[in-house]
Amino acid sequence: MSSLSRELVFLILQFLDEEKFKETVHKLEQESGFFFNMKHFEDQVQAGEWDEVERYLCGFTKVEDNRYSMKIFFEIRKQKYLEALDRQDRAKAVEILVKDLKVFASFNEELFKEITQLLTLENFRQNEQLSKYGDTKSARGIMLIELKKLIEANPLFRDKLTFPAFKASRLRTLINQSLNWQHQLCKNPRSNPDIKTLFTDHACTPTNGARPPPPTNNPLVGPIPKAGAFPPIGAHNPFQPVVSPSPGAIAGWMSSTNPSLPHAAVAAGPPSLVQPSTAAAFLKHQRTPTGVAGMDYQSGDSEHLMKRIRTGQSDEVSFSGVAHAPNVYSQDDLPKSVVRTITQGSNVMSMDFHPQQQTVLLVGTNVGDISLWEVGSRERLAHKTFKVWDISTCSMPLQTALLKDATISVNRCVWGPDGLILGVAFSKHIVQIYTYNPNGELRQHLEIDAHIGGVNDVAFAHPNKQLCIVTCGDDKTIKVWDAQTGRRLYTFEGHEAPVYSVCPHYKENIQFIFSTAIDGKIKAWLYDCLGSRVDYDAPGHWCTMMAYSADGTRLFSCGTSKDGESHLVEWNESEGAIKRTYLGFRKRSLGVVQFDTTRNRFLAAGDEFQIKFWDMDNTNILTAVEAEGGLPASPRLRFNKEGSLLAVTTSDNGIKILANNDGLRLTRLLESRPMEGHRGPSEPINSKPLIVNALGPAANVSAAMSPSLERSDRIQPAVSINNLATMDSSRLVDVKPKISDDLEKIKSWKIPDIVDQSQLKALRLPDPVTTGKVVRLIYTNSGLALLALISNAVHKLWKWQRSERNPLGKSTAYVVPQLWQPANGTLMTNDTGDNNPPEESAACIALSKNDSYVMSASGGKVSLFNMMTFKVMTTFMSPPPAATFLAFHPQDNNIIAIGMEDSTIQIYNVRVDEVKTKLKGHQKRVTGLAFSQILNCLVSSGADAQVSS
Repeated sequence: MSSLSRELVFLILQFLDEEKFKETVHKLEQESGFFFNMKHFEDQVQAGEWDEVERYLCGFTKVEDNRYSMKIFFEIRKQKYLEALDRQDRAKAVEILVKDLKVFASFNEELFKEITQLLTLENFRQNEQLSKYGDTKSARGIMLIELKKLIEANPLFRDKLTFPAFKASRLRTLINQSLNWQHQLCKNPRSNPDIKTLFTDHACTPTNGARPPPPTNNPLVGPIPKAGAFPPIGAHNPFQPVVSPSPGAIAGWMSSTNPSLPHAAVAAGPPSLVQPSTAAAFLKHQRTPTGVAGMDYQSGDSEHLMKRIRTGQSDEVSFSGVAHAPNVYSQDDLPKSVVRTITQGSNVMSMDFHPQQQTVLLVGTNVGDISLWEVGSRERLAHKTFKVWDISTCSMPLQTALLKDATISVNRCVWGPDGLILGVAFSKHIVQIYTYNPNGELRQHLEIDAHIGGVNDVAFAHPNKQLCIVTCGDDKTIKVWDAQTGRRLYTFEGHEAPVYSVCPHYKENIQFIFSTAIDGKIKAWLYDCLGSRVDYDAPGHWCTMMAYSADGTRLFSCGTSKDGESHLVEWNESEGAIKRTYLGFRKRSLGVVQFDTTRNRFLAAGDEFQIKFWDMDNTNILTAVEAEGGLPASPRLRFNKEGSLLAVTTSDNGIKILANNDGLRLTRLLESRPMEGHRGPSEPINSKPLIVNALGPAANVSAAMSPSLERSDRIQPAVSINNLATMDSSRLVDVKPKISDDLEKIKSWKIPDIVDQSQLKALRLPDPVTTGKVVRLIYTNSGLALLALISNAVHKLWKWQRSERNPLGKSTAYVVPQLWQPANGTLMTNDTGDNNPPEESAACIALSKNDSYVMSASGGKVSLFNMMTFKVMTTFMSPPPAATFLAFHPQDNNIIAIGMEDSTIQIYNVRVDEVKTKLKGHQKRVTGLAFSQILNCLVSSGADAQVSS
């Protein structure tokens, strides 16, 4: 919905409230989801109107949206349950337990059991945690305090708790203004117009067919009619008289057919309260190209734009006891402690953490090198010095520039959204694109001769569900390239100075790009050829970068003027104006200040040899750290996706890694893990040496290879640190391996080398209680433990402990692992249903990527266990048919593929307890399932000897 349409809803809400349509007001609040009326919500809760309470809440959030929403609904339903028990209405209490509270059982089975046990008590106050429960009124009041805290902390309610400030009876005023305008434009204006309807435009009719004399004042050029010209309208209060607009304003409304508008700070929109759907509220000012009068640039997608976008979080909810406190941000969430120092060897120009592997850092330098660092283990995973992959395909200006001066710098390096691709923008013409696999190997993918002069920024975007590369450069243009083929798709021209940065984004299904130039101009572009949609001035009027908060709802920019004045601001997208300016910069910064955002809560910028932090909602500086000294005047910085780590450049060509408590645990865990296994050559086998003297025919793109790329429809959750345990520490840093060496390494990897008897060793796993044979056996993803499923449906876990013989706790046949289970003696035991004993073919097991959960079945229901506590989280899929194979989705532990005895495959969402898709194709039971780590596909095998994908 466009910004003006949204404002119209607020005007209608005000009108309905003034006219005392109370129920209608709250219904519109709920259906639009624009304003959450806390007073109305409190009244409903105090009155115990629980169905109305939930119905009103559902206009703004659902139970599964995020942890705040889940806690809100839990508190309400728990209170409803306790009140039923207090009334001794056991039947109602059981109904609430089954219908309303059961949904929370999958997240905390123990809590659900504890709530259920309240039914067995004569008075639930006999429960220690509920002993202080008073009467119903006081309990509702206490709950309301908690609910208000949860709602205010919930990001889905941001900007929805305050009604906009505007004058009373604003809608009446606008209608009265419209009637004045209509009356001024009448051919036969009467001194006392009779307004009988708003359904059609007003027009005065002459009396007795005679044309009255023209009014004394020309409505378009002279004074306006006197106030009070209109009589009362309608059954309610009369419309108040208003002052009509100035002649200039009227002329502006009538000049909408002007075929061309300059790039002004504000351009007039069409004469309507409800404007056409726009690309984003910030892009609402339209530009009409020459020769195309009155064209509507936007697609007819307005119906889809009216759907509200929810930014639900995937955070798991953990309930502790019956009362819950909301999560509160504190300075402890900020990464401020130095945990690692890395020596890069040359001046770091750009950094970016991998979107999934939270400790993998991409670094670009002033000599054109790029490196991949595993910051937890301090290992350099890959190192690439700059070279042109094939200069014969480069343009003549680039070849000339390289002949004159071969020095080149990285201006920007950035990961693609799925972490399978990365882009590097250089100070001369070129963008290089590499593909990346989780083993740390980089392969040449595309080399694009993108701009004349330097390429100042590179980013990735998904217009039309197609992965694209967005670049900008010294030639004052922004260009969009196909990430698969390197073909140029769009060129955006309109800046009058070199373009400094780009910020692709999407809102309400509309894709667009913000760009900034070194003259301080900010422009916005849709993926079309119709020019920029906005033209604003950035504070400082020089080098500025823009970034959205992690949830995509808030826009920030940071820049420095030529005089050294730095500005960090938040933008009001609906107005294209600065909403908030953050304080705390030194008067004259010694370089261009860099910034980053994290956790939808904090901002950080490098200034005055420090890292300065702000709360997004507070303009005053939150804190500043010096990171033990050694920082440049304006250090570059970058958060990882979780906000637990912060990489900061140092003045001695290095990088410091700062961490909060979560980041500290993460780095310590990685530091203690062995880095084993061959990762593959660090240079691609088909790489070509730098040829600076070969001047051949010029072309734009050189593609070394074209792997298939697929876009995931959701932001992928972070890959566990356990996946990094296979990385080796034997990589030769800064040494280019010869092609023959790489070939020898590959040739040496042969099956006979693995099965040589001298390399085999038998090991008996200790088990004091042997009650059956092992039917399934797998390593954990970390490789530090073995998990077995026994024929009696019990799971056994063996872990290698640290000792003198095995100081790193590695899995090895030379040290016997220990059978492990929680101190309370809990066993992970599957449901067996009527299968006793279970069929071996029905036994199946799978581990989540982070080894936190195991999913398993032994002929009965599928069970999901917590690997730390051995407690069952949930059970589902009652047979028949029984599950025969299980697989977690590699990027989302909530999505599970389940192969069935009846030959079907069911794609199941654990969080919502729902089968999303049922796949058919096999003739007999499913015997194997595997998700691709890169492609968006699933491969299956069956007892019918068929393999499908």
